Amino acid sequence: MISTARHALLIAGPAALLLLSACSGGPALPPEQGYGPNPVLPAARKQAIPVMKIAPAVGWADGQTPDAAPGFVATALVRGLDHPRWLYVLPNGDVLIAETNAPPKPEDGKGLRGWFQKIMMKRAGATPPSANRITLVRDADNDGTLEVRATFLSGLNSPFGMALVGDTFYVADSDALLAFPYQAGQTRITAAPRKVADLPAGPINHHWTKNVIASSDGTKLYVTVGSNSNVGENGMANEERRAAILEIDPTTGASRVFASGLRNPNGMAWQPATGALWTSVNERDEIGNDLVPDYMTSVRDGGFYGWPYSYYGQTVDARVKPQRPDLVARAIKPDYALGTHTASLGLTFYDADAFPPRYRGGAFIGQHGSWNRKPVNGYRVAFVPFSGGKPSGPAEPFLTGFLDAKGQALGRPVGVAIDKSGALLVADDVGNAVWRVAANTPPP
Repeated sequence: MISTARHALLIAGPAALLLLSACSGGPALPPEQGYGPNPVLPAARKQAIPVMKIAPAVGWADGQTPDAAPGFVATALVRGLDHPRWLYVLPNGDVLIAETNAPPKPEDGKGLRGWFQKIMMKRAGATPPSANRITLVRDADNDGTLEVRATFLSGLNSPFGMALVGDTFYVADSDALLAFPYQAGQTRITAAPRKVADLPAGPINHHWTKNVIASSDGTKLYVTVGSNSNVGENGMANEERRAAILEIDPTTGASRVFASGLRNPNGMAWQPATGALWTSVNERDEIGNDLVPDYMTSVRDGGFYGWPYSYYGQTVDARVKPQRPDLVARAIKPDYALGTHTASLGLTFYDADAFPPRYRGGAFIGQHGSWNRKPVNGYRVAFVPFSGGKPSGPAEPFLTGFLDAKGQALGRPVGVAIDKSGALLVADDVGNAVWRVAANTPPP
């Protein structure tokens, strides 16, 4: 049976959608106040109907590209993809692209709020079916013309993260970590996978993306698992081994929770100066335009980062019942905020020499863009300089132009990676392209 509220919305149609999408989350602060080691945290404003401001997805015109920072140029490595989300660069320079989207989640997004959000996500270009494949492209001479474009793996289940350790290629599907044999230079894997470990999934699987990264010696794999809700509203029993980074033994499949209280971690990278693991995390929604900032942080073994009971250290989220003051007391404050509702997904450190020296060791972040903020936020690739293994300055726009003058989304950046030549690669899941950003005049 259709609820009274939903029935009213169905009758009202577009007018009701416009009314609800205009709901205010309070005055919006300047976006830069949600960045840095000490972001501004205004009073929470619980939203009965969440603020929704979506940039409708329209895609790029032929020949159109994003805008790179001064001194750089953006070109298309490849276009015509099917919702490319994540990237991995093989040692020989081949680029792997996960063309993927959410698996079926029959128990996620129920009720009026879920129904409304699904409509808005469709406008944002976030609902095409998953291609369930990894595509390989090769441009060995960097002349802008691909020598190879091939299906590297197919028949997967919403693949996301990828990692190569020796002659074993790992894929983090939405429900399992898989291993495949790999030979250098091959353009297609046809061998059957070996399941290394099951990953938390199920009929809710709210945050479905699973990323994977290997330790420097290859003896451990680290896998991100997002929460099964916004702030635990589906019950904490459904959050077991979620909102966490898992450490997995690739030989035995044994695993443990390495760090927890991370609402939706996606990007992971080893900081070049310190060797520390860093992750980018999407924080919670529905308490205002300026709460809670997404962030990147170094990750401590056994560390707890607050979700769902608190944010940014000991700031309690009163929506969560019952509270856990014991956990709040030991919640770790993240290292660096990345703006409110920016959906900061991709994370990579610059460890090459093709950009000016100031970029060395700094972080590039793919900011997919907000839905729970008015005005919108993100929709860019940002750069944060580092010194001594820590952020050392404000976030800078590096790749922009993903929104047009009408506020429509030409593209939305997701995964970021450094190619063999030292250029930055950016997966764009609305523009269905991978962008390559190179310096106009590389340093000698």
